This record gives sequence, C-alpha cells and structure tokens, in this order.
Amino acid sequence: MPRRGPVRSAPSSASRRISRSASAIGASAPLMRQARTRTSSSSRRTAPVTTTSSSFPPSASWRAFTAIALYLRQGNYEAARASAQYFARVFGPDGFWLEVQNHGLAEEKAVTAGMFQLAQELGLPVVATNDAHYLRKEDAEAHDVLLAIGTGKDLDDPNRFRFFGQESYVKSEPEMHALFPDHPEVVAETQRIAELCEFDFEKRYFLPQYPRPAEFASDNDLLVHLARAGTRVRYGDAVPPEVQARLDYELQVISHTGYAGYFLIVYDIVKAAKDRGIPVGPGRGSAAGSLVAYALGITDIDPLKFDLLFERFLNPERISMPDIDLDFCFERRGEVIQYIRERYGRDSVGQIITFGTLKARAAFRDVARTLRVEPGEVDRFTKMIPAGPGITVTLADAPERSPELRQLARQDDRVRKILELGTRIEGLARHASVHAAGIVIAPGPLTDYVPVCLAPQEAEAIITQYDMVALEKVGMLKIDVLGLRTLTVIHDAVAMVRERASSSSSPPSPRIACAA
Repeated sequence: MPRRGPVRSAPSSASRRISRSASAIGASAPLMRQARTRTSSSSRRTAPVTTTSSSFPPSASWRAFTAIALYLRQGNYEAARASAQYFARVFGPDGFWLEVQNHGLAEEKAVTAGMFQLAQELGLPVVATNDAHYLRKEDAEAHDVLLAIGTGKDLDDPNRFRFFGQESYVKSEPEMHALFPDHPEVVAETQRIAELCEFDFEKRYFLPQYPRPAEFASDNDLLVHLARAGTRVRYGDAVPPEVQARLDYELQVISHTGYAGYFLIVYDIVKAAKDRGIPVGPGRGSAAGSLVAYALGITDIDPLKFDLLFERFLNPERISMPDIDLDFCFERRGEVIQYIRERYGRDSVGQIITFGTLKARAAFRDVARTLRVEPGEVDRFTKMIPAGPGITVTLADAPERSPELRQLARQDDRVRKILELGTRIEGLARHASVHAAGIVIAPGPLTDYVPVCLAPQEAEAIITQYDMVALEKVGMLKIDVLGLRTLTVIHDAVAMVRERASSSSSPPSPRIACAA
C-alpha cells in the first residue's frame, strides 16, 4: 500500500481495483482518472461475469482502455466482447464499468448500442459520462478559438483540429437524463461510483524526515543543539543575555509550531552548498528576522543588530509554514538541486509547474491572428489597450479606459468580435513551464502525494502538476532555490581581486577585503 499523502484511500483490494479501472470503461473519455476509492461489502455487485480467456486479445494488444469502444466503432463486436471480458476479469466485481456518452455524434450511436448489448450479455454495469472541456454551452466558440490558438491555425481552417458541436460542457443531472431517457440507471450509476470514492485532504504539512544522528531523540533536540552551538560561534562563548532570551523564545515558538524539521532541512541545504564552495546569499525577506536562522548559518544578517522582528517570519498567533528563500550562485544552482535529490531521494524531489496566462494584450493578439487580421492592424489595435507599470486593464474594461478603442469597436465588427472572444479567454492558461526557483520535497515518492508530469522541453525532468499556491494548500514542503547572477558576478570579482592582490606587493583595500 503506498504511503498516505494528501489523497487518502482505504487499504482494500477493491480500492485498488476501482482505482485502476477508473479509466478502463471502454469509451473515449476517461472517468475520474486515478480516483482513489473505498468500497464496503454491502456495495459489491453480485452479477455474474463470464470470462473465456486469461490473456488479452492479441489483436488489440494494450491499446490503453479504449479498446472496447475502438472495436465497436470498427464493427468488430467479438473483439469488443473479448476485451470487455478481459477487463472484467482483471478488475473484478464492482471494479469495472462500461461507459456510454451522447454528444450527438453519429459514431457514438453504434458504440452506445454495443455497450448496452455487452452489458446485458456479460452482466456488467453501465455508466453515463460526458466529455467536458468547457463549463457552459455558450463557451463552445471561445473553446474553439483556444484550439486554433494552441495549434497555430486560423479559425476558419477546415483542416485544423476541432470539436464538433457544442455539447462538450459540464451538464446538469436533468440534461444527462435527457440524453439517456430509456436508461435512467446509467446516470444513477455515477452517484454509486461517487459513493465508493474517498478523497480527503489531510490538514497537515508533509515534511520529509531530516536524517538526524541517533543520539538526538527528536528534531527539536537537534535544532536546539545546533542553534546554541551556532550562537556561540556568532557571539562568542559568553552569549549576551538579550541574545539568549531571543534564542530561547524563537526555539519555543518553533517547537510549538512543529517546524523544527523544516529548519533542519534548510540548514542542511545551505551547509552543503557552503561546504562545496557554492556562493550563498546573506538572506532574503522575513527570514532575516530569525536569530535561529542566523545561528544556523542559513542567513548572515544579525536580526538583533538591525532590530528585525521574528514575528514577521513566524508568528505564534497566526501559524503558517515558514518560507525561507535561498539564493545561490547562478552557475552552480544545479549542484544544489542535485544534492537535494541525492539527500532525500530522486523520486521524492521535483520541480514545480507554473502556468503562463493570457493577459489582455496577448489575448487580443492571439484572437486577432486566428481571425486573419493583418499584423499591422493587430499592432495598431493592441496599442490602444492601456498598458504600463502599475496599470492593470482587462479586455472587458479596456474600451472604457480607451476612448479610441471604444470608438473603433463601434465602427469595426472585427474589433468588436476580438474583444468579445478575448474577454472570454483572458486569464486562461496558455502554456506550462517550470518554475524558475521552486523545489518540492516529499516524505516519500512524490507520486504518493501530488500528480506529476514531464517538464515541457525537458523529457527527464519531473514536475508537479500543482503550482506553488496549490502545493502550499495541500501541505507540501516547497523551497525556493534561486540562482542569482549577482552572486556569481560578486564571487568572480572577489576571486579576481584576491588573485591580483596575491601577485601584487600592495595589499587589497579594507573595503575589498571585507567584501571577500
């Protein structure tokens, strides 16, 4: 049984069967991908399932789980029947459904009829699903524009990829019943599947275990030891009373909030970088207000000297995960990430996805291009949309902010259409990429806690499908590992100064020596 993460499932064989069968229901759209489910003995089906072979039909091979619908579309009923028998045997009772859809497409009719025939012959349940790609029916046109933008085609290109009809939206229960008036049970079956599912976000943080020495009973004990030792290094053996009081206070808050492990992990990363001679920044943001961070060498700024508040970093009255941003030499940031992977396991560490969204001007340009508006005109129209530092304008309010654009929209049908469609796609994700700094570390395999995918343009890099905000909400540990060119330049400059100073009879200036 996998480790339990934010998504929790009961440890039963039925759970695993339904989880695996979620995409195995034979039609074109997967149902509840990777759902983790729970079943009770009272909910098990007892209908007979006839099986004839223990091996998958050779002619189908492993064409994912769309093999049944594929055969029915081809008119090969016997192959579809053999495939259904195979999947029913693999996933067992209460673990496999035949799927039917109705988007008004001619080819669906033959598949639907075949599915009901298979269900009757084999005693299998049937469930109705809908291939939803947008929220409302009236969003079909905007969705079509997005497809044209994504494929780089003109909207009126007859050969481009497109959806047919306007039925790929999220339908209500009455609408689904209307699609299958003679089979109300297929809609009711969705409720039964939902009742079998358990999907819980545990309200806690999932921190990897820092590999502490055996002589320390807890992370708190180790943190106290390291912090006190570091304080003596920073202030000398005779630690001033105000420093000791501040240290004791911070350690008490950290112990109370349960974040000792977090400090140890960050300490370990920074120490490893410094041990390897990788330039590390002196501190960024509210973390510079922590004496514990200063004592551990995470930061190099004395918070007492500069009268910095610890509560801006970690407030005992409003507990939230601390956030320490780490700056490293731009050229050697990869070494830091490699160390984290080796330390905590390659399958437990990943980079984080980020989504580029369509802003007002970008949405206007993209829609205009799909409508074949000349590039020169697009540039002229786009410049009418207010933009600049501190200016945030949406396409919905752009005409009100720009009299010139408002007048043009009244006169030019094309501009009016671009504004209408652009308003509906503005803010949507246009592309995915890898976050410039974010790293996530899980207590176990990352796939047990969050969905992952391959990074765009980086076939071997694993990234999370949750962005930074979502990762924080589900309690994952994220650390910003930033690569700063400034640190690289300073490091190189200091190295050159030292090299020249060592070959010169005159010593370096005190200012340069201080920087080094």
